[in-house]
Amino acid sequence: MKFDASRHRCTIIIDKDLPPGLAINAASVIGISFGRTVDNLVGPDMKSIDMVNYPGVIYSPLPILLSPSNYIHELQSVAENDKEIHAIPFSALAQSCKTYEEYGVRISSVNSRNIELIAIGLVGPKNKITKITGNLPLYK
Repeated sequence: MKFDASRHRCTIIIDKDLPPGLAINAASVIGISFGRTVDNLVGPDMKSIDMVNYPGVIYSPLPILLSPSNYIHELQSVAENDKEIHAIPFSALAQSCKTYEEYGVRISSVNSRNIELIAIGLVGPKNKITKITGNLPLYK
C-alpha cells in the first residue's frame, strides 16, 4: 500500500484492558511494522538550522484508540474483507514470546481463529477507517 495523507488515515487500536506498559509495547511494535510495510508513510529526514539530523516522522496524525478485545477481532475481519484496508494485527501470543524464533514456532502451531488479538493497526481510506473506529475513545 502507498500512503497518501490527503486520502488515507492511520490508527492503532489497543485492547482497553491492557496495562499501560503492554499497551505502549503493542503500539510501538505496530508502529514499527507500519513503517516497514506502508510505502510513503514516513517522510524524509529533516535538519535543524545547525544541521542536526531529525529522522523522518509519519505524514499524518496517528491516534491510539481503545477498544474491547472482541471488537479488535471484528476490525481484523473487516480488514480481511476489504482490499483497501491494510491491517497489522498484534497478538497476546507475540507479546508473550522472548525471542522471534519462539514466536515463529508458536504462531505457526495455532489456528488464527484461536489467536487472541490485543491490538491492531489500520491504514486505509479516511471514510472507511473513520466509519469503523470513529466511536472509539482515545487512549489517555
